[in-house]
This record gives sequence, C-alpha cells and structure tokens, in this order.
Amino acid sequence: MKIATYNINSINGRLPVLLRWLKEESPDIVCLQELKAPQERFPLKAVKDAGYQAIWHGEKSWNGVAVLSRFEIVEVTRELPGEKEDGHSRYLEVIINQVLICCLYLPNGNPYPGPKFEYKMAWIKRLMKRAKILLKMEVPVVIIGDFNIIPTDRDVYKPEKFSENALFRIEVRKAFKQLIGQGWTDSIRLLFKEDGVYTFWDYFRNAYGRNAGLRLDHILLSPKIAPRLLEGGIDRHVRGWEKSSDHAPVWIMLGDKNEYGRN
Repeated sequence: MKIATYNINSINGRLPVLLRWLKEESPDIVCLQELKAPQERFPLKAVKDAGYQAIWHGEKSWNGVAVLSRFEIVEVTRELPGEKEDGHSRYLEVIINQVLICCLYLPNGNPYPGPKFEYKMAWIKRLMKRAKILLKMEVPVVIIGDFNIIPTDRDVYKPEKFSENALFRIEVRKAFKQLIGQGWTDSIRLLFKEDGVYTFWDYFRNAYGRNAGLRLDHILLSPKIAPRLLEGGIDRHVRGWEKSSDHAPVWIMLGDKNEYGRN
C-alpha cells in the first residue's frame, strides 16, 4: 500500500499538477494540505474521475486538508482534540484498510516571537497528547502531513539562516524530538540517512535549482505498522513542473499485514 503526503498549495490552482502526479505515480492513499478552498469548492468530480474517494475539510483562503483513497474511507474526526474554539482546517483522522491515518497541516508559526508561534506550540502540544493516546490503542497509525518543522540541522540547507525561524526554533525541534520519543518512526529519515533530503524549496532565489531546501513533510509510523515499511521516496521532480507547489510529494510503501503477521 502506497501512502503519500503532498502540500498542494491550492488544490484548484494546481489541479492539473495533482492529476498528472496521481496518474504517473498511482498512490493508494494521499494526504493533501493547504487546499486554499472552501468546503464547497473541492474538485470532487476530478478526483473521482482519477479513481479516488475523498474526505476533505476546507477553509476559505487558507489551510484545508484532504484524504484521497482508492479504498473506502471512514472518518473519525476532523478536529484535533484540545481546543474547541480552533476554527482552522488543519486535521483529519480517518480509517482506511484498518489503518488509522492522521492527516495534518501544522501551523507555520511565523513571525517568531508572537501569537502565531504561541498558537503553533499549543497545537504541537495537542498533537503530542493525541499521539500518545493513539499509541496506547496499539493499532496501526500513520501521522502524516506538512509539519512545518525542520527536525535537525541535516534537514535544512543553511541552519544558521533559520535560527529565529518558527520552523526551526529550538522549542519546536525539541517538541518534535519528544513526539518521536513516544515511539514513532520517522520513516523518511529512517530510509534516507544522508544530508540534503528535502521536501520543500522556496519559489525565490532559484531555491529548487540550488537545492536550497527544507524537510518539512513527515510520515510517522506507530510501532504496530513500522515493521511493514518497505521503501519510500520524495518525488522531487514534481517540484520542477510548471505551476507546481513549492513542496514535493513524499511517499512510503507498506507491505501487507498478513505478510508480516505483526498487526
């Protein structure tokens, strides 16, 4: 089963890019972020014509997350527990093929310091609390999406340039490390141990051409599903397509549970 995450950066504006990538790479499950479309403007017909079911949580102008799947999708929740007044569309929790998928678009947090950074840290704490509960359930869980977190110096082309950036603040990196410490597997880092493994390149200063990138998009696996990890990758070439998102799709391949007999 091939599971992918892709910050599409406007699903309607970049629909041709999305459909081309779906046709060429044929992922089974796709978690999308930054739809930048209200609920009623999600391009459901085009997604269905491409062979996918969809559940989405839209928001006017900004944010928005969606899960596309070749299999049946059962929605669990579209709110990250912990703050009833949070109106941002940043979280979807669904069940597909007996796997719990948590699709997220974590807040950027800039500028630092300020209320946006405080909101980001509060959101991370809510996520950590939810993640801990999910681990206790002892079921296969995938937490996947645009975390807006650069975990370590190895995940950014020039660490010194980002010391005061909310993506790379020490508080944020510490929180990510604590999240992983609960027992989650950072699948892409496990598979690719070298430096220069990026998922995002800014539109400015020829960042993509210079490979001046950041690793922001992550796929975390619970202990019940981590043994099924076979391979993964970053479809870096998609970032070079015309009118593409500033993120590249990131994916993993999971073996069948019966093959491993662990979950």
